[in-house]
Amino acid sequence: MSALTARILHLQRFSTEDGPGIRTTVFFKGCPLRCGWCHNPESMVSNFQIQWLETRCIGCNTCIQTCPQGNLSRSEDGGLRIDRDRCSACGRCVEACPANALEMLGRIITIEELMGEVLKDRSYYETSGGGVTASGGEPALQADFVTEFFRRLKAENISTALDTCGFVSPSALEKILPFTDFLLFDLKEIDNEKHCSFTSVDNQRILQNLLMISQHINEFSHLHIWIRTPLIPGATARRENLQGIGAFLAQALGDKVERWELCAFNNLCRDKYRRLGMKWEYQATPLLTTEELDELTAYARSSGFPADLIIPTGATRVQV
Repeated sequence: MSALTARILHLQRFSTEDGPGIRTTVFFKGCPLRCGWCHNPESMVSNFQIQWLETRCIGCNTCIQTCPQGNLSRSEDGGLRIDRDRCSACGRCVEACPANALEMLGRIITIEELMGEVLKDRSYYETSGGGVTASGGEPALQADFVTEFFRRLKAENISTALDTCGFVSPSALEKILPFTDFLLFDLKEIDNEKHCSFTSVDNQRILQNLLMISQHINEFSHLHIWIRTPLIPGATARRENLQGIGAFLAQALGDKVERWELCAFNNLCRDKYRRLGMKWEYQATPLLTTEELDELTAYARSSGFPADLIIPTGATRVQV
């Protein structure tokens, strides 16, 4: 039996947005970036967290009475206040809650347990041309586990996809990529200063990792490279950014990129921030309109990157 374990958030079955076909996506915990628009804020830190689901709460205060550190209390409006600076996520309140209104975000899983879960969906992979995607957070932060996980999936003839922010060590990618069929690589912002401002890290390692993959592409001849750029109003959704990314891809990777996805801003994560007691700077930001998405796509298609490989994705705002 393998001693390898990983920290994951959850599995999402029947996913159609994390690579081709119907996929099971495994969300790993922990990320080196702090993107202001992140739609998985619970994946940022590797530590476990507790969230309160107010619609389930019956106000019995069992959780408050149970917490050994006294970190729970009621706010003036009746909400549950969690002192997250002191909370160790021991889980006693979660176990004690009779209404399941508290939820633990994160768990430790073994290779064997995870393989058992994803193999349940084998028939969906086979009929749809799908497979399993490692996402997050940043799965490559747990490179040894993901490498062995992907190796076992390939032995079962199951397609693998790595969804990465790119800000990881080259050695981590070199371990995982031999067992990876689809590389979903985020390239958010071409301007280094803006990248630092938006994500808290610079983009040099990200760009260098793309160049490394391009230079060693013969070793990864099986690899399908998909680039993904989030279109964030007031941030990445700019003409100069999209034209800059497209020019970089055209020059540095040539015909090695199979697809460049332009991912429209998604605001469905608003409740996640609230449940975690976090303020979200994009709380009031509306979705892009169809016209805005078309205009941004046109900027990308004027960059020199093959226009037919640029795919806009995501929901748009209905204008009344």
